[in-house]
Amino acid sequence: MTVTWVFPGQGSQKIGMANKVINLPNAKDRFNYASKVFGKNLFKICEQCPENNNLDDDINNTKNTQICLFLVESILLDSLKENGFEPNFTAGHSLGEITSLYCAGVISFEDCVSLIKERSKLMADAPQGSMAALIGFDRKQLEFLVEEIDELVIANDNSDSQVVLSGSEKALDNISQRITCKRFIKLNVSGAFHSPFMKEPSIKFSKYLDSIEFRHPNFPVISNSNPSLCIDPDQLKVRLKNQMCNGVRWRETMNLMVENNNLHIVEIGPSNVLGGLGKRHLKEVKISQVSSSDQINY
Repeated sequence: MTVTWVFPGQGSQKIGMANKVINLPNAKDRFNYASKVFGKNLFKICEQCPENNNLDDDINNTKNTQICLFLVESILLDSLKENGFEPNFTAGHSLGEITSLYCAGVISFEDCVSLIKERSKLMADAPQGSMAALIGFDRKQLEFLVEEIDELVIANDNSDSQVVLSGSEKALDNISQRITCKRFIKLNVSGAFHSPFMKEPSIKFSKYLDSIEFRHPNFPVISNSNPSLCIDPDQLKVRLKNQMCNGVRWRETMNLMVENNNLHIVEIGPSNVLGGLGKRHLKEVKISQVSSSDQINY
């Protein structure tokens, strides 16, 4: 059976998710290390609702969300490895691509913490713009409208029936009035992520990535901006550089995965977002989830 490990991104965070992994090996050391780098108690942020709507301590603040998700996912995946599990290849959704690269041995834990600090700050300070989830639509109509409306792109092509759009508020309002769909949901985000609106942050992030060593992966990695199996560290760096300004091509990623017979998708993280997409989009595929210390198997 071909096994792929997949790692979710923002939107998968949950209050209480750190407590489900904190008794695993090195978990406390990792939270302590990252907390020093970020200058805040990340374990506490994972476990408690912020007082008086303090954004600095809110797990849903992208500056906190990204590092907290990476910590939980990296602790779980290393515990799986210590128990003799390993994938044939791996992929991650948006932020999850960084976890995927760590999983494959491309980037060290310490470098991941540093680059996520840089990435999350750049995204939090991104130019104005917004995002919206679209569910149950006609793809031809969607593609026509995206092509016709300025300042609008498909940010996350998640499946045949679910996408996330990025763009200006005006563009999102425009398509919301013209598209035929089951649901159109404006997202509470600080910018138009995975779109040309991120050009300036993307340039800064690319320069930062030049200082990070990318090693040869232990197994192939599928990137968001180019959904193909890759073992070239230089190409993996280029693809991560391209991610911030380009869409997450998850539908194509799943289609690539299913080309393998007897596919087993294992989602590693606090929620079953990617597993749910897989169940709806793919057929005859085994899907498992690993989200806590009492679940280090599949």
